[in-house]
Amino acid sequence: MARIFFLLIALFIFSKHLSAQDLYRVTADKLRVRETSDPKSKIIGFIPQNENVAVLDSTNAKYFKVKVTNGEGWVSKDFLVKIASVTKPVQQKSAVSVEVPKISKDYSNIIFFAVVALVMGTILYFIFKYSNQNKILIGISAIIVLIVIYFCFITFIQKKTVSGTFVSDSETQYQTFDFGTNDSVIVKDTYTDSTFTAKYVIEGDMIKLYDQQNMILLLIRDENTLVGEGFTRGVFTKK
Repeated sequence: MARIFFLLIALFIFSKHLSAQDLYRVTADKLRVRETSDPKSKIIGFIPQNENVAVLDSTNAKYFKVKVTNGEGWVSKDFLVKIASVTKPVQQKSAVSVEVPKISKDYSNIIFFAVVALVMGTILYFIFKYSNQNKILIGISAIIVLIVIYFCFITFIQKKTVSGTFVSDSETQYQTFDFGTNDSVIVKDTYTDSTFTAKYVIEGDMIKLYDQQNMILLLIRDENTLVGEGFTRGVFTKK
């Protein structure tokens, strides 16, 4: 009798180390993973579409807790479809990969400028060759070619800069961007009611910066206007 009693106790203790996990498939294109179940909490990453995830906690009415490679996070249950239920030791919970946005170098503007410069140079060469030394024609042609090359250079090659404070016209997570004289910007985060400083780069007409794992993109419309998408959706106007 005592042996059976101790066996039952052992089975009970072992069962405490097991947890039932439901497997779900992600239906959203890039499912946001948040730090807590609060819909305004910090986004710590994304889960790709059709990825299978193990749900650790499904008691919340709107957000499920899942395991990701950089820790645990919360995702909206509206973008999960249940696949199956499995039982695993807690220590062996499988982690899913979180997709962190990556930026790639774009050389299209440089290639375009090189092609334009080559075409303009070729045109100028033939004008010199077949103009019968007509100085007026050669001079006008050279000026036109140089103007075209110059405008292509300042449009596609010359590095753009921004400075000053830009304020959003809508209720978005990142409300203001204060660009200094160097490569850093001070960002106002309305969700956490705080500010942070981040490094940024300008590639073509696009400003790219990171808030931990979140990449923030801003399109430079002109020197007084920036356009944001995603977390920065809206138009930012310079003060």
